[in-house]
Amino acid sequence: MADDDLSTVLSAVGPRLRALRRDRGTTLNQLSEKTGISLSTLSRLESGQRRPTLELLLPLAKAYGVQLDELVDAPPTGDPRVHPRPFTRYGMTFLPLTRHLGGVQAYKQIIPAGQRQVCDLEQRVHEGYEWIYVLSGRLRLVLGTHDLVLTPGEVVEFDTRT
Repeated sequence: MADDDLSTVLSAVGPRLRALRRDRGTTLNQLSEKTGISLSTLSRLESGQRRPTLELLLPLAKAYGVQLDELVDAPPTGDPRVHPRPFTRYGMTFLPLTRHLGGVQAYKQIIPAGQRQVCDLEQRVHEGYEWIYVLSGRLRLVLGTHDLVLTPGEVVEFDTRT
């Protein structure tokens, strides 16, 4: 990789880390506690004032449940297969079905049977679009004034900004 290419890849890491942290609703304090990386270092990494190293990126990738190449946007290897690394949040298991942090992100989400609440009852608005397909079981979805129960084979889609 040429020096210019390396600089371009490394300069994109900070904004990618900040976007990932914000998308996950994580604070710098929470991330610092989870990774053992100081607040100052995390802030400088995200702002591009500190060059990313493996010592910093490995715990961040682990904390986010993503592969290292997703943090640095490594050049494609030619292998189009996605190798999901499951992670757990809100008591649910998520299996990434896409490789890249930017653009469309798809996940297989496993919700344990009988789980009554998967996250705060407060409805959240954020940038994006949701598409849900129920494989098995039943899923209750409260969306605005709509209270729906979805069964296998049913699909819902909605803009998350409304």
